[in-house]
Amino acid sequence: MVRAREAPLLMGVLNCTPDSFSDGGLYLDERRALEHAERMIAAGASIIDVGAESTRPGAAKVAAGEQIARALPIVRALADRGVFVSIDTTDSEVAARMLDAGASMVNSVELGGAGLLASIAKRADAALVLMHSRGSMEHMAGFSNAPERSYGDVVVDVLTEWRVARDAALASGLDRDAIVFDPGLGFHKSAEHSLTLVRRLGELAAAGHALLVGPSRKSFLAAVTRPAGREPAPATERLGATIAACLACAKRGATILRVHDVHEVAQALAFEAALASRALGVQVASHA
Repeated sequence: MVRAREAPLLMGVLNCTPDSFSDGGLYLDERRALEHAERMIAAGASIIDVGAESTRPGAAKVAAGEQIARALPIVRALADRGVFVSIDTTDSEVAARMLDAGASMVNSVELGGAGLLASIAKRADAALVLMHSRGSMEHMAGFSNAPERSYGDVVVDVLTEWRVARDAALASGLDRDAIVFDPGLGFHKSAEHSLTLVRRLGELAAAGHALLVGPSRKSFLAAVTRPAGREPAPATERLGATIAACLACAKRGATILRVHDVHEVAQALAFEAALASRALGVQVASHA
């Protein structure tokens, strides 16, 4: 199970899809996918999140059989090497097959199937990530594209809505410490909504569940950092804001950071840790 730590774990993103928003088509080949996973592990990833269905806005559902064909050899190969594997899916059949193949976590970007996914995770002694969103990706107008008035207090509303799904998971018998909370930055939320969730992440961490946050390369980063009169940076040019967001989330209680750029984020976290340890040493010495 996932428990709180001083420093967050890094979850490396491995999209075995042709159409993901920033790396679609790069890792459809099994050899390339496994090589990329090994690079992320060497760089500091503790979890590899394998996805076989894009979660970009407007993405059509991918049949369970196709998801299984894409993900199964990757999940099995990684699990056989002792890697902690997460399967990024909302489909119960896919989740069950991947857990049978050695995955240890189901990562769902929808709340609606929480009860069924929880029962599947329970049987496999696996963890379940429930991400806040309001419906499927098929019906999402775009990342960071939601009316500002669609939430009252976005932090309160996200937590209240998420707890409904959490309670369904608990009712299915899944242990509380096996449930991970993802506030769903960018999903059915405006850039300002996501920025507020990051700023007030400590309130979500106080809910008592492991907290997974995925700011990596997302459009809200470009929206809130765009220089006046210029177009937002494309997904592959959001590294600086990604690192800044990850550091902010780490300071506010994130348990897991889901990232594409594992090496760079791990390096930034290591610097923060070194800085904190030196500061602690100075404080201890001054009181000696």
